[in-house]
Amino acid sequence: MNDLTKDSDRLLHDGRRLLADNRSGGRHRRTSIGKGSAEIKTQHLVAKVKRIVLAVGAIVIGAMVAGLIIDGIGFVGVMLTFLAIVAATVGFAAFPKIKVPKRAELTKGNAAQMVGRTELWLEAQRPALPPPAVTLVDQIGIQLDALGLQLQTVDQEHPAAREVRKLVGEHLPEMVDSYRKVPTSLRTEKRGGATPDEQLTQGLTNISREIDSVTRQLADGALDDLAIKNRYLDYKYGETPDALPNHTEKN
Repeated sequence: MNDLTKDSDRLLHDGRRLLADNRSGGRHRRTSIGKGSAEIKTQHLVAKVKRIVLAVGAIVIGAMVAGLIIDGIGFVGVMLTFLAIVAATVGFAAFPKIKVPKRAELTKGNAAQMVGRTELWLEAQRPALPPPAVTLVDQIGIQLDALGLQLQTVDQEHPAAREVRKLVGEHLPEMVDSYRKVPTSLRTEKRGGATPDEQLTQGLTNISREIDSVTRQLADGALDDLAIKNRYLDYKYGETPDALPNHTEKN
């Protein structure tokens, strides 16, 4: 049973190391276009590790109980238990796979959930996109992270929030889906002055600019609020340098 315990400890250690690697920005983080999608993947991975830990624990306890009842499970029992641990680890590590959101699900939930789902959906589309579009998708992922943070403090019915939901949850996926419907052999043929590859790249560029514009608009509002609060505090508690000596003389 000592070998069995060592093997199970090693498997659990490997699972924890993989989780730590993903959290610290390892292989998992490099394939994510933004923090929103990375967090969804991390949550999915944590759930997998928990299932593996529970399964391995149940198998080990079951083997120990069986050993106590029948006065040892022998070499065959140890090997079967080890194989059961390996099978459970491999099975729970492979399944269930992370679910890519459907287009209809992108705008559901709050701003943070919308950003995470959209980033995850965009990542799944990258293999079918031309290199310039992939670069833009990665850029949009970074922009969505910043925009999502700002939208968390904005009323979800705010005009800017509604516009973002349309832009990110409708216009962006519609454009990508329309491109993917074009046969691969026709994506480099010009039609109307531009190829589908060029049209997609230009469309993503426009969306990226619009996201940047909305982010700046929301940031301007926050900066205005900060300036107003600073002026108020300066008016209420501020003291001019000339007033300080006079105040000291009176004392």
